[in-house]
Amino acid sequence: MDSDQFEKVKSGRGFMAALDQSGGSTPKALALYGIPETAYSDDDEMFDLVHQMRSRIMRSPSFNGDRVLGAILFEGTMDRQVGGKQTADYLWGTKNVVPFLKVDLGLEPVNNGVQVMKPVPGLASVLERAKSMNIFGTKMRSFIQLPDQGGVGAVVTQQFDMARQILAAGLVPIIEPEVDIHSPGKAEAESLLKKAIAEQLAGLASGQYVMLKLSLPDEDDFYSEFVAHPRVLRVLALSGGYSRQEANERLARDHGVIASFSRALTEGLSVGQSDAEFDAALDESIGSIFLASGT
Repeated sequence: MDSDQFEKVKSGRGFMAALDQSGGSTPKALALYGIPETAYSDDDEMFDLVHQMRSRIMRSPSFNGDRVLGAILFEGTMDRQVGGKQTADYLWGTKNVVPFLKVDLGLEPVNNGVQVMKPVPGLASVLERAKSMNIFGTKMRSFIQLPDQGGVGAVVTQQFDMARQILAAGLVPIIEPEVDIHSPGKAEAESLLKKAIAEQLAGLASGQYVMLKLSLPDEDDFYSEFVAHPRVLRVLALSGGYSRQEANERLARDHGVIASFSRALTEGLSVGQSDAEFDAALDESIGSIFLASGT
């Protein structure tokens, strides 16, 4: 594990950019960017277009390690190049941004009010390849719709079981059990989630660190115990469907938590913008998220 990257993630000022849209979420991301589904005929063309979008973000003068601590990548992005370098090497070597990799393969159907992750049979080989390509850590997402104790417990157990495999491979896992911001039982689900995570954190050994990526809670500073927890390297917040303005306002009230926004980060960016217009829009987005992450 790179000690400079570790210290930057642990103590640096800034936020995490989530650039990891996968097959299911890519068409929506492209549509918001101004590229309709009629512009591509298959997945290869779709992923070429989304890589162009991500590459444009990463190459922008506004995107650098002064305000962006790390970036979460889709596996296809890790395997491609930006600025003539492998993406992870470009991020760290050129931009001083720590690279992470999304490793989940999507979600199972809803059961007990939640969606656990699909099995990841090739995880060991993906982790080995990620390390060889200078990736620092990983991310995997589950989804909680209702406050079902058994369902929430299943999500958190699965997340930490996978996290232990990732830790054993020498990478730092980002655990993302997202709570639906539209859930009628959101606050109760967050209470169940906090209890389940605390129990799992207690089982980690000294020197084992995880990161938590959580929905912005209804109660301000709800996850403060995790911000201070010796096994938690950083607590991140996902925007989860809130506008960037609302996400920033909520985030600013959660002290010590930093953003890991995807859609909210790219809000206002368009394929039709000139490079100057694009950079100005991205600079405004990064600036506002950076400020909200600094409280």
